Amino acid sequence: MRQPDRIIRLKTVLARTGLSRSTIYRKIAEGTFPPRIRISVNGAGWRESDIDCWIADPVGWRAINDNENLGRKAGDHDAG
Repeated sequence: MRQPDRIIRLKTVLARTGLSRSTIYRKIAEGTFPPRIRISVNGAGWRESDIDCWIADPVGWRAINDNENLGRKAGDHDAG
């Protein structure tokens, strides 16, 4: 059984990636870092799986416009 995807907050993303806050937001604007998702009126976070994917291949990661596959690299497909 697949584990549910956790939502992680900025502090955790900063620690895991080693990037600064301003670099993360610049990369989001460029489409080279996973976008935040809204979790409440005043809160947002990232899917842990999206951050894991970015960490595995930071240079190759690109956001794609398909909402179903948001955060996956172009060319990635589910097996099954």
